Amino acid sequence: MRSQYCGALNASHINQEVTLCGWVDGRRDHGGVIFIDLRDREGVVQVVFDPDGKENFALADKVRGEYVLQVTGKVRARAAATVNPNMPTGEIEVYGTALTILNEAKTIPFPLDGYTNVGEETRLKYRFLDLRRAEMQKNLRFRSKVTSAIRNYLDRNGFLDVETPILTRATPEGARDYLVPSRTHDGKFFALPQSPQLFKQLLMVAGYDRYYQIAKCFRDEDLRADRQPEFTQIDIETSFMSQEQIMEVTEGMFRELFKDLLNIEFAEIKHMPFSEAIAKYGSDKPDMRIPLQLVDIKDLVAEVDFKVFAGPANDPKSRVTALKVPGGNEKLTRKQIDDYTKFVGIYGAKGLAYIKVNDKSDLEEGLQSPIVKNLPVPVRAAILERVGAENGDLIFFGADKHKIVTEALGALRCKLGADLNLYTCEWAPLWVVDFPMFEDDDKGGWTSIHHPFTSPSCTPEQLIASPGDALSRAYDLVLNGTELGGGSVRIHSPEMQQAVFQILGISPEEQREKFGFLLDALSYGAPPHGGLAFGLDRLIMLMVGASSIRDVIAFPKTQSAACVMTDAPGTVDEMQLRELHIRLRNQKKAVEVTEESPEYGM
Repeated sequence: MRSQYCGALNASHINQEVTLCGWVDGRRDHGGVIFIDLRDREGVVQVVFDPDGKENFALADKVRGEYVLQVTGKVRARAAATVNPNMPTGEIEVYGTALTILNEAKTIPFPLDGYTNVGEETRLKYRFLDLRRAEMQKNLRFRSKVTSAIRNYLDRNGFLDVETPILTRATPEGARDYLVPSRTHDGKFFALPQSPQLFKQLLMVAGYDRYYQIAKCFRDEDLRADRQPEFTQIDIETSFMSQEQIMEVTEGMFRELFKDLLNIEFAEIKHMPFSEAIAKYGSDKPDMRIPLQLVDIKDLVAEVDFKVFAGPANDPKSRVTALKVPGGNEKLTRKQIDDYTKFVGIYGAKGLAYIKVNDKSDLEEGLQSPIVKNLPVPVRAAILERVGAENGDLIFFGADKHKIVTEALGALRCKLGADLNLYTCEWAPLWVVDFPMFEDDDKGGWTSIHHPFTSPSCTPEQLIASPGDALSRAYDLVLNGTELGGGSVRIHSPEMQQAVFQILGISPEEQREKFGFLLDALSYGAPPHGGLAFGLDRLIMLMVGASSIRDVIAFPKTQSAACVMTDAPGTVDEMQLRELHIRLRNQKKAVEVTEESPEYGM
């Protein structure tokens, strides 16, 4: 029905006859000449109809926004005065000689060009219209290029694309499973996979030593801008490769994507231990574009009478930390400081102490703060020296449980970076390595930082003797404060796997119930293996500069995990529920469907 895309036309097509199909992006009647901007996925071109073609001109006069048209005409150069330099097709236009209205359109509920006052829910309700916008078409075209580039890179490096099941069994992976009731197995459920984790390990046992999949994953968890209940990840697993080799090959893919698609080349990507990331940046995914750092001062305030500092300073599970803002005296008002105090409260902080450094040479009168009188002069001097304070700086303090201080000041660091535009570069990738193997579950036991199949970097005996000191062979790739992907070397030794289960308190019966098939596989000659998974949606969100992954997914869910376009999730009839052996509990009235009920058998 067409010979070219609208947006693909250029000066090389002048004097050629073309046939185009697309939507009416705009229509203008200028003194008897009708101009139609015709749009398809490649862009927009101007089509001109004049009264000489009476039938076509009459049809063009009926055309309205978003009508679907087929146009035949000759490409010609625009007059110099009418060239549009902001339009890829701005040097040419099509003189229309034939016009067919393929379909009419109702008036659309919102404009498709640069609108600002339309809520996201309205956009998602009419997603089939929202996807016509140039921004969304650009994002999804870019997404397609990314997935093609990923496949090309991994294919060249010997990886096999293997699909894994969507209907599987529930396994503990850190979030709630989406459950699917079985019609043929009464009272039993499938689970949608949170990741292909167990299956890709089984593929390694089966000898497919380089696997990948652009995989759909499902997690029933609280949502935010970079989360969706169903998301896509670039899933990679290898055998007979060291941690360094796995990181090298996946970093190569990351570098190639940015070089080929954005013309960005990265210098050497630093490897940072988890402990350093938490100590200096308050996060295991630090935004390295921001130069601010957390500085621990616990030892400096352990003996002061100020209980707000001294209490946490003498508690091994607490932290006292300073965050210096260069030039903060002039940059931040008292109202902003009060707002930041409220902000850290989100993370459990009870307050936000601060000191304004007006004159660091005068430790009596040169420091302005509600707390400074509680700190002896030598302590004030030691704090200023440790944080490297200069006149005009502002120093924030956090003193509380380690987790609260770390999360609160880590988040404050990022907020200050954004509010004060402290970014030193556009892109800042980082590998975070040497994660702890376990963390305290606050009940006297341990939980896995990643998952129970992550390999520790010690022997089984060392692990059992000191689980709190054990490091894992895990690694995350971080970009601009967002975790793009994470992975680990997996456990392939039954002895090590049993040691981990023992520390986690997973009984032999529970092991067989939840992981029996994997444990069986590991006993049949499992190779050393490991892998990594990138969040495809997050990666593309960053690459296109979007603020939400919903802007790079064709049909996303809302923050309440609903689809307002299809009105999903929805109700099902009683017959379907009965086939699935399910009865809904009604708070007002419980209705039991029996064989005599009118709903049954209809």
